Amino acid sequence: MGRKFDLVIFDMDGTLTRCKSSWGFVHDELGVDNDEAYKAFVNMEIDEAEFMRRDIGLWLEVCPGIKDVDIARILTRMPLMDGIQETVAALSYNGIKSVICSGGIGHAARMIAEEFGFDGWLADALEADENGVLTGEGIRNVDLMDKGKSAVKLMQDFGAAKERTISVGNSYIDISVFKQTGLSIAFNPADEEYTAAAADHVVRSSNLSDILDIILEIENGD
Repeated sequence: MGRKFDLVIFDMDGTLTRCKSSWGFVHDELGVDNDEAYKAFVNMEIDEAEFMRRDIGLWLEVCPGIKDVDIARILTRMPLMDGIQETVAALSYNGIKSVICSGGIGHAARMIAEEFGFDGWLADALEADENGVLTGEGIRNVDLMDKGKSAVKLMQDFGAAKERTISVGNSYIDISVFKQTGLSIAFNPADEEYTAAAADHVVRSSNLSDILDIILEIENGD
């Protein structure tokens, strides 16, 4: 007898994308460097709101008046992982819903969700004025320091119990999500000591659909 799953919660940056960060992708496209802000955030010298503020501030410095739609357009060029379509389709065929939970930029999450048929998504947003111009503030919808809370919200929204939920992620930020789900998969984990060790399974591949071998084997009781 297999084990039934209802929901898979996917991280986005580095899991569904071939770049480590949607924020970082925009930085690269605009020719800015956020190393200083990143180090301050990792060292807990600034909070997530200030981290986003500094990131967006870099964009406004090089492109005064840049609009929300400009960022969305940039993100359409972001490289995606192979196998997303096959993965979401196979999960859906087996009655399993797929959602995105990310501290990345919401434009990217929405784009991926709409293109590949995800059932929902949750990610951070950019504040803009009535003309669509960025104000310099971010809107935090996912707590990077406790992403598991956002995972629980999605599980509640979709009526999925812990033991019937799977999480897929690649970094230490995803460990709190792993702890909230019945099955966890580290996909191309960024580190062995923390992320890989915290997951029930590890998959290293350039194609996301390779996680199906684990999920469907457990579901079918093979």
